[in-house]
Amino acid sequence: MTVTTELTDALTAATARWEEVAFRAGPADRDRAEEGVRLAYRIGGLAEPERIVWFGSPAEGARAAARLGAGARDGAPGAGAPWNDPPDAGPSVRHGVRTAPWERARADVHARLGPEAWSLAWSLTGGALWGPVNGLVGRVRGAVAATGESERAGAELRLTTLDAVLGQHEAPWLSLFDALGRPEVEGLARVAESAGWWWPFERVALVCERPAELHRDDSGRPHRADGPALSFPDGLALHAWHGMPVPAGFAASLAGLDPARIRAEENAELRRVMLEHFGYDRYLAESGATPVHRDETGVLWRVDLPGDEPVAMVEVVNSTAEPDGTFRTYWLRVPPLTRTAREGVAWTFGLGEADYHPTRET
Repeated sequence: MTVTTELTDALTAATARWEEVAFRAGPADRDRAEEGVRLAYRIGGLAEPERIVWFGSPAEGARAAARLGAGARDGAPGAGAPWNDPPDAGPSVRHGVRTAPWERARADVHARLGPEAWSLAWSLTGGALWGPVNGLVGRVRGAVAATGESERAGAELRLTTLDAVLGQHEAPWLSLFDALGRPEVEGLARVAESAGWWWPFERVALVCERPAELHRDDSGRPHRADGPALSFPDGLALHAWHGMPVPAGFAASLAGLDPARIRAEENAELRRVMLEHFGYDRYLAESGATPVHRDETGVLWRVDLPGDEPVAMVEVVNSTAEPDGTFRTYWLRVPPLTRTAREGVAWTFGLGEADYHPTRET
């Protein structure tokens, strides 16, 4: 099958719509979500669940799911679960509700499109959403695990999230199937548009609210300087700086940075965030760094960091004057083992030192 312009437009439009769904925040549309849950059971050839129970976040949902599905195991994270007397939910029916319809839709679409058109269709839909959406899923799983009372309990909770249907975060696949009008996923799509993660059991479905807030940077990564980047109605929160999880209050503390505090930070990843915020050039200037080499291209600086690779930068001066007659200084981050300023500047152009022969510098 050939991917026509009309199909390409439909795929692109579906991707845009499902990207918005994937990162949607705010209260769930509970009525529509419950309609979707019941429809998903029927499409899977199952009786509708007798009860649908709502939770404030995937952490609460995972605790309840663990209590239902793993309560007999010693050490399972049942303590503190929402029910002292959990209902007789029956076994998980995730395979019938999610996996089997998914497999039927995928097999039919692949056969209908053929390998080449399938690859193109996926690249326009799920392939475009896979990275950012699943990056967020991984961070949510980490936040859920962090609520465990012990390392083992956290690992159990994380494992339980693997049994969830991901609701709005099923967007990569749903964007492709929705564009092609696959009826097998209609119930799943309805839940995804209306709610967060959910766990289907034979007689009970556990459904979670969407995030109350979600803040992202220009690259789509969770990021916020003045509070949690992701928060749920029950208080589950993820603090992140350009996608990297950080402790609560970390971003606010960046205002009082100085070189001594940066050096004292034992976590190398957090120290890199501090350096990015503080400025590598400012850090070099205020930390007592000394030049290790200078030539006609600039000055190579290096400063050691405890437990991490050294920071190496080349200071270069623009050869073209600014309108006011001054010459702007730039700092180029280069590999820590750089030996000369020229080697560092050449590296920024993807060249070796011997191959770097600029005819004119700007």
